[in-house]
Amino acid sequence: MIPGENKSEGSPRKVKFESFLEKFPEVTLPVTLGESTHHEFSLQNEPLNQIMIDQYIALYDENEADEFTEFIACFRFPKTEGFHALVFWRAGLMDYRYVLATYNKRGEMIAQRIIAGTFSDGKKITQSVATIDEDWTIGVASGQSDAVSGAFDATASTTFSLELMPDGSIENVI
Repeated sequence: MIPGENKSEGSPRKVKFESFLEKFPEVTLPVTLGESTHHEFSLQNEPLNQIMIDQYIALYDENEADEFTEFIACFRFPKTEGFHALVFWRAGLMDYRYVLATYNKRGEMIAQRIIAGTFSDGKKITQSVATIDEDWTIGVASGQSDAVSGAFDATASTTFSLELMPDGSIENVI
């Protein structure tokens, strides 16, 4: 039996939300998420088991994960009061993303947002880097290159800011 797991006769296996949270160590902000930052987290953090993924991530994921999709627990925001803010890495085929997800104290997702990663549509490769500051603002910079030639297109570069709000919502900063 998995530590923190509840299993009663005839019911599906469940993992306590506290056990899921333990996979995400609290970090000191600021943090920058780049192309290979997930390697550091995968070396330091225990892997998420499939029950945790199914119960707390896949249940809310609009893109269905296949058997090749990988999830890595990255970290938890410090000093959140009425909610928990977690960042995990989701890797699929040419789709690598850092996701900020917030949960209420019962383990129900409040909001989620892709904040960095590498994505490809076969023609263009888009790479985004995010910096999360102490005040819970998230600066995101994105750029594109041609998938075949690798030529960088500076005109397609964008930046935007997000903010994690005290209620756990994730808002665009204007």
